[in-house]
Amino acid sequence: MAITTAKNNLDNNTKIIELVDVCKEFDGVSVVENMSFYVRKGEFITFLGPSGCGKTTTLRMIAGFEMPTSGKILLNGKDISHLPPNLRPVNTVFQKYALFPHLNVFENVAFGLKQKRVETTYVDKKGNSKIKKEKIPKAVIAEKVKKALEIVDLSGFEKRSISTLSGGQQQRIAIARAIVNEPEILLLDEPLGALDLKMRKEMQLELKAMHKRLGITFIYVTHDQEEALTMSDTIVVMADGSIQQIGTPEMIYNEPKNTFVADFIGESNIFTGVMPKDGQVRFCGKSFECLDGGFEKDEPVDIVVRPEDVEIKPVDEGMLKGKVTSVIFKGIHYQILVQCGRYEIEIQSTSAPNVGDTVGLIIKPDGIHVMKKKFRVNKFTGVITKRNTVEFGDGEFECDVTQLYPNSHLDEEGYLVTAKGEKLDLTDTEVNVEVGLHDITMSDNLDEGGARGNIISLIYKSEYYRYIVRTENEEDYVLACEDLWNENDLVSLIIPKDKIRLSLKVAEGGKQ
Repeated sequence: MAITTAKNNLDNNTKIIELVDVCKEFDGVSVVENMSFYVRKGEFITFLGPSGCGKTTTLRMIAGFEMPTSGKILLNGKDISHLPPNLRPVNTVFQKYALFPHLNVFENVAFGLKQKRVETTYVDKKGNSKIKKEKIPKAVIAEKVKKALEIVDLSGFEKRSISTLSGGQQQRIAIARAIVNEPEILLLDEPLGALDLKMRKEMQLELKAMHKRLGITFIYVTHDQEEALTMSDTIVVMADGSIQQIGTPEMIYNEPKNTFVADFIGESNIFTGVMPKDGQVRFCGKSFECLDGGFEKDEPVDIVVRPEDVEIKPVDEGMLKGKVTSVIFKGIHYQILVQCGRYEIEIQSTSAPNVGDTVGLIIKPDGIHVMKKKFRVNKFTGVITKRNTVEFGDGEFECDVTQLYPNSHLDEEGYLVTAKGEKLDLTDTEVNVEVGLHDITMSDNLDEGGARGNIISLIYKSEYYRYIVRTENEEDYVLACEDLWNENDLVSLIIPKDKIRLSLKVAEGGKQ
C-alpha cells in the first residue's frame, strides 16, 4: 500500500504546481486574470474569496476540467495546461460528494481502483520483456480501501450503505475515495459547505490531521475565513479574478495588503486618513504614532485597526472619546460599538462598559496598519456627443463642456465658442473624465441615472460604505455612501453635472 504517513515539511521549497500568467475567459468575459503563484510539495494551500472571485475556476484548471485561455500550468516543471484530467496525478473532492447511492462504502471507495489499469512487465521464456495493462488484483484493492478508511477514521464501515451515513461521514468517504488513488495533489472544492457549524469545525481539524498524516499537497477552496485560517499553511486571497494577497494565515490577518483583505479576513475598523510624515498618521480627527513609512507627505491613505487592538480607558486617558452605542456578548469576548463623532469604532474586549457610557479609546502604534489608498478618484475615457453630453463608463451624463477651453461658452446652436472666438463642434471629441467617490449617488429608479449596474463589493469605512458598481459591459464605478445597500443590487448612478471633471485627451505625439 503506497498511502504513507508523513510529516509536512514546510522547509521544502520544491514547487509541485505553478501557474504562470494564467487567464480564463467564458464567452469573452474574463473570470481569472494573470494568475501567477506556486504551490510547494506537501503544502496545504487555500484559495479564499467571495463567490464569483475565480477560485473554483482556478481549481478546475489545475484539475484539468477547464483549460486556460492563456498562460501555463506546470506540474513538477512540466507544462500540463492541456493535459486531460485522467492523465494528471490529482483527485478532486467536491462539495456535493458525488457518491454512488446504490453502492456501499467499500464499493464507493474502490470504484476508481476497479477501473484503473496498471502496467505489468512480464519476461517470456526467451528473456524478452512484455508490458501488459491489467486490472489491480482484488486483494490489493481490499488492502488499499482498508488503509484509506483507516486514515479517515471509518474502519469497519465497508459494508454500510451510503444512505445510512451522516453528512460528515459521507464527506470522509469522498476523501477516502480520492486518496485511495494515491494522488500527488488533493483538490478540495468547498467540501464542508453542506455540513452544519459543529460538524464543519470538527472536519476542519480532521482535514488538517489527515494532511499531516498523508504528507501530500492539499489545494483547498473556500469562502469561509475561519476554515482558511484554521487549516492552511498558505492562503491565496482572491477577488474579481485576481490575487489580492498571498501569505501565511498570521501574515494575512496581521498585515493585510489592502482594505479588501482587511475587510474580508476577520473584523476591521477601516478609516480614511493622511500620512503627514513617516511614523505619524492622522485619522478620526487626531494624530497617532504608527510603525509605517515610505509615503509622500500628506498622502491620503487607508488605515486598518483590528477591534482587539482598541483599548477602552477612562475618558481623560483616551486618545479618542465617544459614547457606547452597543454591547453584544459573543461568548469569548464582548463586541462593543463606540460612536466618536461621525466615526463608529468596533472594539472586542473581555470586559464591557454599559450602553450610554462615555469612554476613552487608545490605539497603540503596533495596532495601526497604514496602506496606500487604492481608490482615490474614478477615471474614464469618454466622448462628447452632439448633444454636448459625455459618454463614459457604459453610460451618458450631462456635463459642462466649457471646462475644456478656458473662458469659452456655448452659443445658441450648441457650438462651443473659445475665448478667441473660434467656433468648435465637439461631437466625438475624446476626453478624460474624473469623478470623485463622494460625487456619485445610487438610486433604485433605474431610469434616474446616466448608467446602471450591480453592486459587486461593499466595505464599511467607519463613516461611510465604499461600493463598487459594475455595469453590463464591465465598467466599474467606485463611490462612497452612508446608506447600506445589498451586494448584487441593481442600481442607477447619478452624477451631478458640476461634479464631472473633463480634460482634453492628449493624442499620441503630445497634441490635444
